[in-house]
Amino acid sequence: MEDLNKNTGTDESAKAPVAATEGVVVQRLRAIRYASWAVVLVMTLAFAGYAGWRTLGPQPEPPTINQVGQSLIKSEFDLVDHRGDQVSAADYRGKWLLVFFGFTTCPDVCPTALNEIAEVMEKLGAKAAKVQPLFITVDPERDTPERMAEFVGAFDPRITGLTGTLDQIKASTKSFKVYYAKAVQKEAPDGYTMEHTTYLYLIDPKGRFVRPYSYNATVNEIADDLQARL
Repeated sequence: MEDLNKNTGTDESAKAPVAATEGVVVQRLRAIRYASWAVVLVMTLAFAGYAGWRTLGPQPEPPTINQVGQSLIKSEFDLVDHRGDQVSAADYRGKWLLVFFGFTTCPDVCPTALNEIAEVMEKLGAKAAKVQPLFITVDPERDTPERMAEFVGAFDPRITGLTGTLDQIKASTKSFKVYYAKAVQKEAPDGYTMEHTTYLYLIDPKGRFVRPYSYNATVNEIADDLQARL
């Protein structure tokens, strides 16, 4: 019996270190597993933070209409003024240009625009000498130099009217990125009218596009903006 008890005691004592070892291994495995989960969690949070920074962090400002215009609008033309002289954009270097596209039989938009340009010139006072307003027709079939002279003269003698051939007008509008099209209208003179862009373009003395003024811009807004530049 004693031998049996001794043997039993010996077996249990031999198992104790094994059990202890197994416990340590299990604890280590658990620690490794927990550590792995922690790494995954940290990486997930880090990625989420990075993605959030990419999404919500500082982003480049989108280009403004003026910046886009400066890269697209070339403001070039070769036309005939209302005095019958051949002129180009280069002839007006050194002047600030106010350029509006329209046509002499325009019932409302063009007369309103030219009247406002005349008022702007008055508000500029002596500084108006630095500005040259140009009215470029989109209807060269009807707008001869003589007709242009009569039309612009009704608003302000400082406004120059420009016309030309169909190809010259097409090239000019393309340079300024101006839309225009002939539209049938039975009640209009000759049975048609002209659709066209209504922006007033500001060109600097070096011939570079600066900005457009919308048709809704007031005389004071345009004059104040010009005063700050002249």
